[in-house]
Amino acid sequence: MTNFAATKDLFHLPEGMIYLDGNSLGPLPKATEARVARTITAEWGEKVITGWNRAGWMAQPTALGDRIGRLIRAEPGHVVLGDTLSIKVYQALAAAIDLVPDRKVILTDSGNFPSDIYMAEGLIKSLGRGHELRVVAPEDVENHINDDLAVLMLTQVDYRTGRLHDMKALTAQAQAVGAVTCWDLAHTAGAMAVDLQGCNADFAVGCTYKYLNAGPGAPAFIYVSPRHIDNCQPALSGWLGHAAPFAFDLDYRPGTGIERMRVGTPSVLQMAALDASLDIWDTVDMDTLRAASIALTEQFIAGIEAACPHLTLASPRNPQQRGSQVSFAFADGYAAMQACIARNVVGDFRAPNIMRFGFCPLFIDAGDVDVAIDVIADVMGQRLWDDPTYKQVARVT
Repeated sequence: MTNFAATKDLFHLPEGMIYLDGNSLGPLPKATEARVARTITAEWGEKVITGWNRAGWMAQPTALGDRIGRLIRAEPGHVVLGDTLSIKVYQALAAAIDLVPDRKVILTDSGNFPSDIYMAEGLIKSLGRGHELRVVAPEDVENHINDDLAVLMLTQVDYRTGRLHDMKALTAQAQAVGAVTCWDLAHTAGAMAVDLQGCNADFAVGCTYKYLNAGPGAPAFIYVSPRHIDNCQPALSGWLGHAAPFAFDLDYRPGTGIERMRVGTPSVLQMAALDASLDIWDTVDMDTLRAASIALTEQFIAGIEAACPHLTLASPRNPQQRGSQVSFAFADGYAAMQACIARNVVGDFRAPNIMRFGFCPLFIDAGDVDVAIDVIADVMGQRLWDDPTYKQVARVT
């Protein structure tokens, strides 16, 4: 059993703050500062360029990939870190499309993160092969899986509402008609148990700056199933995805296994931060984490609904149908969230009217939830959102 009282002590949390935004940016693990400092001074400082070999920098993307692989139940050697999530979405979708060249439909839903949709639109345009991006309501996805489908591209947990897709059922349905699946785990990895092997997933991608606490700008990851890895062709034929990058061939030859999905130079300092965070995750049982997360979200929903009649639950009521976040709809949601933040309860806002709160048991407990409920109830009861200060929209919401 995971000791959540012990894990909470491993994070730096600002004094008096109830941090309910780990689904957007995870807080700082206390060990990260020393780990990154060691990389800067003892590795970069003392080893300089020899650090690529002597400090193991070049091996970090696959070594850390395997550590994340445990959390999402991926086969060893089939997850690699690097680049941004948008880049990994592009790579996965392009490779998936090529596996079904006789089909043209890419299916996604309107709850998908917009950048995933943007990447799909850009890929379709650049390919110029007549592909169609079909966007449907989340609840209608299964009704649009048919024999013309090439790729099912979904984010498992809706970033706004927390609605949770059934990965196993939808993957099986898509594969039954000959389609390939691409899953975005941005709001899943580190939030709940994922079973890529058990779901027979084809491709998956995700980020490390949310629940995995690797810091702003931390690298993304990509998973490719063993049955596809030797056949998928990287659309972005980057130097480090080459079979022999230091042979400096003028022609691209894809590397073996998951190495072929590497593109650019690894972000060594960010990977050091991820390494420190994963030391915490190595102690975590994902099923225990999920049970604790459900308990916290259920407590929060019950408390807010009892105290804040202005707010309307936007997340699924059934905890088995949502991720590790709770969203409430409110017309003045942006201003209300700013009022909450001013009183040290930190969530975030998603247009047009969603107040979003994330729950990670590694650093949030039942006492924190009670405090958050009281603060939000006070903000709503006293109409603090009416203060014009809170209605000035910042660049990041």
